[in-house]
Amino acid sequence: MLLDLPVLEKGTFYFIKDGESDIILEDKTKRGLEIKETSIDEKINVKADKGMIHDMDGIGHWVPIRWYFAKDSFDLSQVLVHAEAMDEKYTKLRELTCPDDED
Repeated sequence: MLLDLPVLEKGTFYFIKDGESDIILEDKTKRGLEIKETSIDEKINVKADKGMIHDMDGIGHWVPIRWYFAKDSFDLSQVLVHAEAMDEKYTKLRELTCPDDED
């Protein structure tokens, strides 16, 4: 169902898809993570599918997999703000954890 939706924009770490009544922002780094619940994401106040990841101590953390921005409240440019912030966050994280060895 979500796989068949047209892609409006894509970045290194996200897809933005055109749903029937929502613009859907999907985190590529969470692909394959099982959806455990759908609830409101407290940070951006939109509906989100969430999964659970566990840290090295075995503690579970809820993480959003995709967000649903209602088309009657958001347009693509507003969703892109969140998508580009996610891309920037993951790019910085990758640079910190996987620096180039070309020194």
